[in-house]
Amino acid sequence: MSIEVVRAEALGDRGRRAAAALLARGFVEDFAAITSDRDRLAAAFEPIILPEHVYLALRDGQPAGIATLTGADQEVFAPRWALLRRRLGVLRGTVLHVVVRIWFMGGDPDSVPGQAEIGSVATDPEHRGHGVATALIRHLVEDSAHRVYVLRDIKDTNEAALSVYRRLGFVEYTRRKARFSRRAGFSAYVSMRRVGAGSSQTEAAAGPDRGAHEG
Repeated sequence: MSIEVVRAEALGDRGRRAAAALLARGFVEDFAAITSDRDRLAAAFEPIILPEHVYLALRDGQPAGIATLTGADQEVFAPRWALLRRRLGVLRGTVLHVVVRIWFMGGDPDSVPGQAEIGSVATDPEHRGHGVATALIRHLVEDSAHRVYVLRDIKDTNEAALSVYRRLGFVEYTRRKARFSRRAGFSAYVSMRRVGAGSSQTEAAAGPDRGAHEG
């Protein structure tokens, strides 16, 4: 079976819908306090996604995985109160708006020139174990011209993801303790970086020392 990586915007409305569905499936547990209904969550995500920064892995033509790539001053979401409230109700829509603003938006204040952030990496459960995440990350680091790539705030219990990132040349550069770790089910957030072609480890050493997004 073949895996092709494409930018979501290249698929038009289909790409936006696929991105929303993959985000909802991959991160439904993180939004369980708002809604555990993946379809409602996908419907809320769909109109606020900026597909030019979203990449999809197609496995034999079917959307199988997602990742985002942003540089300085770029965002993946453009949340709007009215849209989120219309899809989730006033309370849930308001909470989702706040969560997206806090956890999925805002540039890294410690970034270095030429840095890009990879985030929201998720594989559809039906396609796990087939190299989808590997194909996505490899495409992003090999087909773009950034000097440094970072993955921020990966749960330390997510060994499957951490293992993939290590194999692709990412190294841990900081770790911060999770609040309410016993309730959350993990102890710390791990952030990793990979130096791009033509850059040195010295150049990257001045890079970020904090995390923000789920890897």
